[in-house]
Amino acid sequence: MRRILFDENLPRLLRRVFPEFTVRTVQEEGWGSFKNGDLLRRAEVNFDVLLTADRRMQYQQKLTSFGIGVVVIVTPRLQLDLLERAAEPLRAAVASVSAGEVVHVTIS
Repeated sequence: MRRILFDENLPRLLRRVFPEFTVRTVQEEGWGSFKNGDLLRRAEVNFDVLLTADRRMQYQQKLTSFGIGVVVIVTPRLQLDLLERAAEPLRAAVASVSAGEVVHVTIS
């Protein structure tokens, strides 16, 4: 079973979209104050995927050097109803992303 870490910018209730995965949030882990590099180093130990809407992360960090996959949600709004309508592509991206890889899911 894949373990997903939700970045702090995502609605917590989005976890309903991922019943087949273990989901934790950055806040639940107590990592809310960490910068992206520190967050990724901590996350790669216990998680398979970081789900985020932070599009800058891939330009700020060398993601291929981390042992965690990153799924970036590209959307104009992080509203729960909008994100839930994209459940299938989000689940597919989380299921298929490999460590060190970045997958974008565009939601309009």
